[in-house]
Amino acid sequence: MYEVVSAGRSLRIQADPTLASRWEEIAPHLPGVLPGAVQPADGPATVFLPGGVSTGDARRLLNAHLHLLHLACGTLCLHAVAMQFPADGRVVVLLGGHGAGKSLVALALVRRGWRVLAGDVALVDLSEPDQRARVLGGTAAFLARRGPTLRWFPDLALPSPGVDRVDLGRLPGLREAAPVEAGPVAVAVVVDVDGDPVAGAGAVEVLDAHTAATVWWRASGHLLERLLDGSPVVLRQLEDGPAAARRQDRVRALARALPLYAAWGAPDAIAGRVLDLAGSSAPAQSMEVR
Repeated sequence: MYEVVSAGRSLRIQADPTLASRWEEIAPHLPGVLPGAVQPADGPATVFLPGGVSTGDARRLLNAHLHLLHLACGTLCLHAVAMQFPADGRVVVLLGGHGAGKSLVALALVRRGWRVLAGDVALVDLSEPDQRARVLGGTAAFLARRGPTLRWFPDLALPSPGVDRVDLGRLPGLREAAPVEAGPVAVAVVVDVDGDPVAGAGAVEVLDAHTAATVWWRASGHLLERLLDGSPVVLRQLEDGPAAARRQDRVRALARALPLYAAWGAPDAIAGRVLDLAGSSAPAQSMEVR
């Protein structure tokens, strides 16, 4: 039996002893979980991992149950990159599907002094009583595709030569430590990086309420939209009717509380638009990541 803590919330896991030896590989992909944060525990289990389960399926199963754990507390696990400005703690949330360019825009923001708070999944909560969106933490892994990353940031020293998808989360100066307190969201933007390296200043628009709610809904179901390699279990079925209704309520509340913008263009152009929306005066090229 193990206990893992995600953003201060506990999940008890029944698993064989190999889980502990694989934890350093699994933990970076679990939102709000720190490496080494799994501990032996007693008591009833919330999650049962079958013997011999692969590392990938263990991660997928744990993430599905973390989705349910946080949802029960009113927190959404969003497919998004969250960036924080260390000087004042403000957060920007970047949304978009796989390949939309979230990591590229995040790297452009890093060059402007921001840090990665959540590399792929962000824990977003609406705090009482003001219903202001805040990020409680997120995944430490920050994956990017080698080709597009080097195309837009040719000076970036990428780890693991020859690997298509690289984890940039360990590059010095890029990550922000887990927040001591929740970071207030200054702006949320759906990004779409244009394939043309000379794309101009980009463009930005505010999404209508229905479209915004739909984007939040899709992003909030990300951890359930996974197939297991070694089991016919459908993760989507773990979220029952009452849980889905609660998620819909939280999504609609988030859409009402936080305007959602769409921005497209080159990564640096989008980053500039994001900072305009966030009201940031951070200078461009304020730091360099190697």
